[in-house]
Amino acid sequence: MSWFLLVLGAAAGGFVNGLAGFGTALFALGFWLQFLPPAQAVAIAVMVSTVTGLQGVLIVRRDIRENSRRLAIFVCPALPGVLVGAAALSFVEPGFLKFLVAAFMLLYGGFFILRRNLPRIDRSTPLIDAIVGFLGGILGGAASLSGVLPTMWCAMRAWPKSETRAVLQPFNVIVLGVTAAVFFITGAYDAEVLTLLAVALPVAVISAQAGIAAFRRLGDDGFRRLLIGLMFFSGVALVLRSLV
Repeated sequence: MSWFLLVLGAAAGGFVNGLAGFGTALFALGFWLQFLPPAQAVAIAVMVSTVTGLQGVLIVRRDIRENSRRLAIFVCPALPGVLVGAAALSFVEPGFLKFLVAAFMLLYGGFFILRRNLPRIDRSTPLIDAIVGFLGGILGGAASLSGVLPTMWCAMRAWPKSETRAVLQPFNVIVLGVTAAVFFITGAYDAEVLTLLAVALPVAVISAQAGIAAFRRLGDDGFRRLLIGLMFFSGVALVLRSLV
């Protein structure tokens, strides 16, 4: 049963990452936390998120180059945010933090699902972008939820889907890559975790390719609505896990 849940979580997380550029941990941990200790489950999720995310980076590499300054505005504040988030674990209960984030996701996703027209922000907002990046880094270091706030914010921007993904995908890869490096240094990747990763990673990589194929079929408005819908249903899953 545990191996089945491992593969199922890897398939779900990989597909969502390939489709939307985020959400691996939100979807995979629902399966993995049923049979793994939280530390092991999160360590696997972080590595799977990073590796599958690299595939998504390749499909928007041109947009990343053309909008490198925009990406830097998000990423640079996020790096110290990761350290702040990791340090905050000594003072903040991660379960409580996840519950608050999930509640915000539900409010945000539910509000826009019920609206006919989505808001579009077409002006430059570098200060807000930097604040969102910093808070995303904190959530990444504290709870492996680096993509939550940037996804919410980017869903409101009047950017084509490739430009939106050119922020979200590399942002998550960088933040979670740094987190994975911290886990590696602290010894989280022992023999047991590496064995589980050897099974989960190939499944997630293949599933991510299926998600990428679906992403290429979506239009810009469809992609924005997908991000908001995933936020809502991810919030439901996160609330249920927090309550359980």
